[in-house]
Amino acid sequence: MRPYILTLGVVAALAAVMSAQSLRPYAPARTPWGDPDLQGAYTNSNESLIPMERPASLTGRTLESITPEELARLNEERNQSRIEADKQRWELRSPLHWFENHDPKASRAWLVIDPPDGRIPATTPEAKQRATARTQARQGRGDADSYEDRSLYDRCITRGLPGSMMPAIYGNAYEIIQGPGYVAISYEMVNELRVIPLDPSTGSGSPRAQSRGDNRPHVRAPIHMYMGDGRGHFDGNTLVVETTNFNENSTYRGSTDRLRIIERFTPVAPETVEWSVTLDDAATWVRPWTFAMHLTKTDERPFEYACHEGNYAMRNILGIARAAEAAARSGR
Repeated sequence: MRPYILTLGVVAALAAVMSAQSLRPYAPARTPWGDPDLQGAYTNSNESLIPMERPASLTGRTLESITPEELARLNEERNQSRIEADKQRWELRSPLHWFENHDPKASRAWLVIDPPDGRIPATTPEAKQRATARTQARQGRGDADSYEDRSLYDRCITRGLPGSMMPAIYGNAYEIIQGPGYVAISYEMVNELRVIPLDPSTGSGSPRAQSRGDNRPHVRAPIHMYMGDGRGHFDGNTLVVETTNFNENSTYRGSTDRLRIIERFTPVAPETVEWSVTLDDAATWVRPWTFAMHLTKTDERPFEYACHEGNYAMRNILGIARAAEAAARSGR
């Protein structure tokens, strides 16, 4: 009887250890200089088709309450709707399997995780006034009166931040590269690259980080950039990046150049990083808000994105607009 009881005790102890391990946060490997190792190529194609906000059909639900079966059904419904819509688009005559956002296996039902209702906070009166002013300024103008009427994305300049890491129909590859004191993020779409200096870490244990001294400030206020000015540090295993000093032409969802973005890159499994983004602009939203998605490791590094080479789209858009105007003037 005693060996049997001892065996049961061993099994119970092993089960307890395994349970404790499963509850423990994932601990990534370390770089030779002591920082959590996030390096590698990633994709978020599987996060395609996830709505930013909680759909009205799921009012009252939380992300945690969505069962795996419900999520699989939502994924299938959204995928079928996208396939049918793409079949009706004249510009998408290529085989559907060429596109990266078909048949995704999304990690969640919607992206906004704060506020808890899954909705983007209301915009401020100032933001509404700016939107009205933009609309009035465009009255009487077409979509192609000038190259400046086209988006920075159309013009092969930038998708901005966080747009450059938001899923699209293609180009959803990213690469994280680390070195002592720096993290670089390469984006396939529009061939973007961010080089982010690192400040002393919080709990990373990195000798380099602990000996580097005070945090480095952002660049001076008059300097504004399309992807902003990022400064990072490690908080435990999470890479935290604060970005400010945005060019007003590349800000997100109508925000101002006072926008402050906090990104958190948290490894949650050997092949998965949770990427969360907090947007804070008191001139645009009544409170900060946060969305999150998964970045999944892939064997495919970002391809070259030679947007301007052989690209006649902009010239043709403007040329067709001029031809249409000439035809209207001549009465044809």
